[in-house]
Amino acid sequence: MTTWSRLGEKSKREVRLARAFLAAVAEPPAPALAGFVARHGPCRSVELVQRGKAPPDVLSEVEARFAHVSAEQLLAATEAAGARLVVPEEPEWPSSAFQDLAGGREVGLPEVAEPIALWVRGREDLATALDPAIAVVGARAASGYGEHVAAEFGHGLARAGFTVVSGAAYGIDGAAHRGALAAGGRTVAFLACGVDVDYPAGHGRLLRAVAHQGAVVSEYPPGTEPRKHRFLVRNRLIAAAGRATVVVEAGARSGATNTAGTADALGRPVLAVPGPVTSKNSVGCHGMLRSGKAVLVTSTAEVLEAVSPIGVPAPVEDVGEQRRTDRLGPHAQRLHDSLRGMDGASAEELARDCGLPLGEVRALLPELELSGFAVRTERGWSVAAR
Repeated sequence: MTTWSRLGEKSKREVRLARAFLAAVAEPPAPALAGFVARHGPCRSVELVQRGKAPPDVLSEVEARFAHVSAEQLLAATEAAGARLVVPEEPEWPSSAFQDLAGGREVGLPEVAEPIALWVRGREDLATALDPAIAVVGARAASGYGEHVAAEFGHGLARAGFTVVSGAAYGIDGAAHRGALAAGGRTVAFLACGVDVDYPAGHGRLLRAVAHQGAVVSEYPPGTEPRKHRFLVRNRLIAAAGRATVVVEAGARSGATNTAGTADALGRPVLAVPGPVTSKNSVGCHGMLRSGKAVLVTSTAEVLEAVSPIGVPAPVEDVGEQRRTDRLGPHAQRLHDSLRGMDGASAEELARDCGLPLGEVRALLPELELSGFAVRTERGWSVAAR
């Protein structure tokens, strides 16, 4: 039995109220407040903050909103939005995904801290949905090539049992989500606004589909509007949620490169898809590959290989239809090549053409005949019709 399950309903509500207040009173990532809550727990932290007994750096983070946040109203708005508040104390919290963010905060990584709570819209248990997961990110103004690759990756990863994590933006994000949905798999969207806000507006239907087959997640309370800085803050959650981050297309300075940088700082593999050398959309990917920050990938199988544990065989890449001659040995293939270039040849002529000893040629020809690769006629040896 977990600690959470031993709590009564009153205690659980107190924890949710405390977490809701703390998550809304400071603008994420709020590293000082996150560390304070980690040390003192949510209920004690609220008490100390409200009494003004918290350290100055914590009080500085909560000062602007302190008098304007009501935990009761937040929970009511959450219910009205058809969402739920997930807190670290309960089993649904994806601890393995976010523990590295806490570690990053402790060692002073800039703009890195674990979320205090998460608002979730969707039927999937969040911890289950993110185990295992891979992030697929990239340019909003994606090319047709980029969207095709992202959709293929989303579809392939979902079929392989991975949840596809992204940010629900236009371009690469949306294509990755749609690929996973088409495969009947799970996908999770992390938003830079409230879970009840359809952003971008054109992705309202997509977000509903994501919630139906996975989850829409945010550390911002319902009703929160998107702001430019919130996308960069949100990106750390995407980077932490995936076992690896795949960048399909990215400019030199973009949200995707920011996500990749955070993933790299957290020790997660960064994988990048190459593009045309003339494409501005692939400048970021090429820079990551050139610097050694990212590993080049061109298929779902290569992504799966990068995240497979040591000793576990990587998936076999589909190389297309095999040639009939692939099963022949190298000398038999050489002889078969000579047969294709000659019609009605003797064993001696074939030996001279392919450079093999006459005795070996005479031994191989009947084998090729039995295998359906050669035919003997009155004029000599010829390649068999397929």
